[in-house]
Amino acid sequence: MAEGASIREGDLGTGLKSRHLTLMGLGTAVGAGLFLGVGVGIRAAGPAILVAYAVAGAVVIAVMRMLGEMAAAYPSSGSFATYGRMAFGHWAGFLLGWLYWFLLIMACGAELTGASAMMASWFGVPQWIPALAAVAVLTAVNLAQVKGFGEFEYWFAMIKIAVIVGFLIVGVLLWAGALPASGFVGFGNVRESGFAPNGIAGIAAGLLAVAFAFGGIEVVTIAAAESENPAENVKRAVNSIIWRIALFYVGSVTVIILLLPYSAIDGADSAADSPFTAVLEMANLPGAAGFMEAVIVLALLSACNAQIYGTSRLAYQQALEGDAPRWVAATNAAGTPVNSVLVSVFFAFVAVGLQWWNPPGMIDFIMSATGGCLIVTWIMITLSYIRLHPRIRASAVRVRGASWVPWVTLAALIGLTVLMLFDDAARSQVISVAVLSLGLVALSLLTKNRGAVR
Repeated sequence: MAEGASIREGDLGTGLKSRHLTLMGLGTAVGAGLFLGVGVGIRAAGPAILVAYAVAGAVVIAVMRMLGEMAAAYPSSGSFATYGRMAFGHWAGFLLGWLYWFLLIMACGAELTGASAMMASWFGVPQWIPALAAVAVLTAVNLAQVKGFGEFEYWFAMIKIAVIVGFLIVGVLLWAGALPASGFVGFGNVRESGFAPNGIAGIAAGLLAVAFAFGGIEVVTIAAAESENPAENVKRAVNSIIWRIALFYVGSVTVIILLLPYSAIDGADSAADSPFTAVLEMANLPGAAGFMEAVIVLALLSACNAQIYGTSRLAYQQALEGDAPRWVAATNAAGTPVNSVLVSVFFAFVAVGLQWWNPPGMIDFIMSATGGCLIVTWIMITLSYIRLHPRIRASAVRVRGASWVPWVTLAALIGLTVLMLFDDAARSQVISVAVLSLGLVALSLLTKNRGAVR
């Protein structure tokens, strides 16, 4: 904290620009799931995974447009929790705020665990040392003035984007036979496997594998409240971020499908097994595995940085609404919610500890519930928009087809939930998040009559 700063309940700072919001969303969504997990969906559906990405992308675009319209009209650090409260009352705001807080905290714990394990192997030290060092740096970044945080996350994310763009360029050159390491590849790998080697069932399994790939970009609308011109910045960020993420995901997947045999693609537990590494090794680039491991660590830490930010702002807003202790809403002279940042960092460390402790059954339940949190959040965003849209008279972001898009989106999300119930691996996500959601709704009764701070 700066010398002379005072802790108080006050407004958040401003200073974030549209480029900060856009790159923050990219930094959250483009993480280790892309670099390590992309092969799972391809293995399930084959080249037809592109259909699954198109469906998932269309749903997320619709959800983000609806969320963007509400955020541009009513900027709030509570984002969809605030809109749920406006639409359906106290229980919905409590549920959405703490459900998404839980999602980001557990994701942050997983990112820290993965990054610290890789860094510990580099330096031959116990895993807690790089974990503690990473948390110390990220805490300092999040306690700084929000503009400084935005710049830090901007350049963090830019490195990942540069890597993906470079990967796409190398991939296209390999496919075209423009590099000495290969001749023209063409569509031989696709013809060998067929477009949908596992049929409709494979595409359905692939959809489940990639449905939440774009999750995390909702943080953009949380950050909008701290931008200099919330309505205009939300408009720019929402319009650009969706297409950029789609380009990076779909472009990377297309390169992998074209260059690697279907039989050689699967999920990866390490950078050495990543399809990205396999493509780079085709170009005879030295140290491809080590390079990808460094990129993955950077991706994990970047996502964790944005997640600490998102959880701190959600906790701050919940405290203003009376759904968290009042002291959580304290801000310093720079407008940083210092107490909520420290609370988020503490619980991120608790999440890391739970994964190291790994008591029987607990981690499976928690991670399953985490996987289902996004579907609940997206459904509630859609329902909130349907309820609030008639009230929104002017907004910088508008949903085209507002009379039917929300209903089609809601039907798609319900269909995805039904699909999850018929899948043995995904069923536990629905059950766990249902239990968690009911528990949060019950807890909301304890704070129902507490007055908001302002």
